[in-house]
Amino acid sequence: MGRDVIATVKGGTTGAWDNYQCKHYKASLEPNDIWIELGKLAYYTKRGDYSYPRRYYFIAPRGAGTKLSNLLKKPEALRTGLLANWKTACRTKITKKEVVECDAAMEAHIASLNFAIFEATPVLRILDAHAKTRWYAARFGGGLPLRPEPLTPPAAPTDNETVFVGELRRAYAEHLKKDVNDVEKDLAGYDDIRDHFADARIEFYSAEGLRTFSRDTLPPGEFEKLQDEVHSGIKDDLRGEYSDGYRRVLAVVKTARLLPLNSHPLSTRIHNRDRGGICHQLANNGKFRWVK
Repeated sequence: MGRDVIATVKGGTTGAWDNYQCKHYKASLEPNDIWIELGKLAYYTKRGDYSYPRRYYFIAPRGAGTKLSNLLKKPEALRTGLLANWKTACRTKITKKEVVECDAAMEAHIASLNFAIFEATPVLRILDAHAKTRWYAARFGGGLPLRPEPLTPPAAPTDNETVFVGELRRAYAEHLKKDVNDVEKDLAGYDDIRDHFADARIEFYSAEGLRTFSRDTLPPGEFEKLQDEVHSGIKDDLRGEYSDGYRRVLAVVKTARLLPLNSHPLSTRIHNRDRGGICHQLANNGKFRWVK
């Protein structure tokens, strides 16, 4: 019914809405490109299929030509143009089900409409808005915004760390040949391993920050592709023979830090600690276990 994309006013009780009419043409829009759209709007609002929009935007990759741009600034001239071109542009083209005459009733309806709602949105304004979305860098390149600093891990592990922390405890236990149920108590006197645990949590939270950054700046699935790339690069090390799980952790994370990830869209925003963090994310997701 002559509407490509509609946007309803959030929280509104009046039913106000805006229309975005998209024209993917090779050339700039001219007046003859829009008469049919104005005719559809007049026809369907007269029938009561939908209310008259608050604003009406023409969206096109080449924008509006000079003639149409000037006409859109003159609501009465636009109204007159629709009436003058109704027979050739609208009469038989609004719907295949009937011929739509511009009779007295239609003329009166058109006379009642606000023709100041129409505009053609400049392409640069569209791109500026698009640049604020997660789709822009993937489509146009040009680099990603600066990445916020990752969160500092809380003093005690939280529920979202349960699995990978459990995997580390088992790796430490196999290395020390003793149970490690409480990191603070059972690792007392093992400063290197305590430091490793603290570093692992910092890495995990750094990678979680990268996940959030990817969610906000890139299309869905890009971070998962990065995780898959890291997983593929560490699989041989995961399969290797080690004296214990802790040695496996050290070897695998060392390899992850050396992986070439330059082909991924996030490559310019990856910190070194993200690589180890992704290993811990994969363990947290149950992709592998440090202790065989």
